[in-house]
Amino acid sequence: MLVLSVDTSTPHVTAGVCRLEPAGPGDGPRIETLATRDTDDARAHAELLTPHILECLSVAGISPTELDAVVVGVGPGPFTGLRVGMATAAAFADAIGAPVHGVCSLDAVAARARAAGVDGDVVVVTDARRREAYHARYNGEGVRTSGPTVGPAAEIDVTGARVVGEPAKIAEIPTVGDGAVETGGEEGTVGDGTVAESGALTSPDPAGLVAVAAADLLAGTDPAPLVPLYLRRPDAVPPKPVEPSAALTGVQR
Repeated sequence: MLVLSVDTSTPHVTAGVCRLEPAGPGDGPRIETLATRDTDDARAHAELLTPHILECLSVAGISPTELDAVVVGVGPGPFTGLRVGMATAAAFADAIGAPVHGVCSLDAVAARARAAGVDGDVVVVTDARRREAYHARYNGEGVRTSGPTVGPAAEIDVTGARVVGEPAKIAEIPTVGDGAVETGGEEGTVGDGTVAESGALTSPDPAGLVAVAAADLLAGTDPAPLVPLYLRRPDAVPPKPVEPSAALTGVQR
């Protein structure tokens, strides 16, 4: 099965083509990344996503009609970024007559961390702006046990967990007890937590997105409607109406 996956829930513009095959005996589904494009530019989602998709198809050597499904991260993330990714994925899937599956973007980061060898409980943290973070927690089997939610990074409980995601937000988390922090930086210690090498686990990758949807994709399950995980109102709001000045009373406008 050939799957296109995209995500614009973070500053990254991510697209990729993966081959998904059923699980072997005693093993999970096999996911092979055939092509991927990723650019870290929060202002370029609309500009770069479609070119990234077309480049991935070219590198993978397949035509759009050969795709069996599309997977898209539905957040949590900012309004503008999510809208670009979800609208593009839906339009692309409709054009080729393929189903489009939405997955939680934090779940995809957690799946990426598992594939990179991060074991045990995991907390995924991404930037929500407004001095807040999106976060969710996963158990040793990769099942989400809390979240996704949004709030100050300093209030996130990471006790007993490895933490992956946006380094700037992770730096705001007070390490508690045996909470271990995965930042991709050099090994060292901060407070009572351990900072360990983990690589660039700051955003979803194509294989992680496909991994979250793998069971439904392989079973041929009809996807649910795409629903964005905004978790809060957009940053931009309509201006409040302004009452006319008393000096203009009786003046025609």
